[in-house]
Amino acid sequence: MSSKTLIIMGSARSDGNTRKIVEVIINKTKADFIDLNVYKISYFDYEHGNKDDDFVEIATKMVNYEQIVFATPVYWYAMSAQLKTFFDRLSDLLTIRKSLGRQLGGKKMYSIACSSDEVAYEGFSMPFKNTAEYLGVEYGGHLHSWYDSENDLIPESVLWEIKLFCEGLS
Repeated sequence: MSSKTLIIMGSARSDGNTRKIVEVIINKTKADFIDLNVYKISYFDYEHGNKDDDFVEIATKMVNYEQIVFATPVYWYAMSAQLKTFFDRLSDLLTIRKSLGRQLGGKKMYSIACSSDEVAYEGFSMPFKNTAEYLGVEYGGHLHSWYDSENDLIPESVLWEIKLFCEGLS
């Protein structure tokens, strides 16, 4: 661990627009980074037949950080399937991995969304806020960002919001 902040990105494209936003944040904060596409994480199941996939490896890394930032593109007004699968597996930290889950106490969680337009969809951050509350983790806030694919750039207004977001990371 070289940073107190870990960014976990769930996206269908490892080098997509969300990654471009995340890279700006990494450059400003020196946060460590996990791309969920590099790992095999199975869907939640009540029999826990998936307990040997990569979820526990990532959860074990998470507890070593003070701040965990989840980054996702906006897909159909919600988080990506990759990140949703990971969030569903957080249930393991409340059932078969309770001692690991307890180590999240005192952590702070943030969320980042990247879309193709300026609209921040109502309710988008609710799963992040509620998950933080359920896990006993403080929710630090949400950054809505977008990438101007037509001009291949991050708009100045988004860069300003990123600056403020990074300042809020304690």
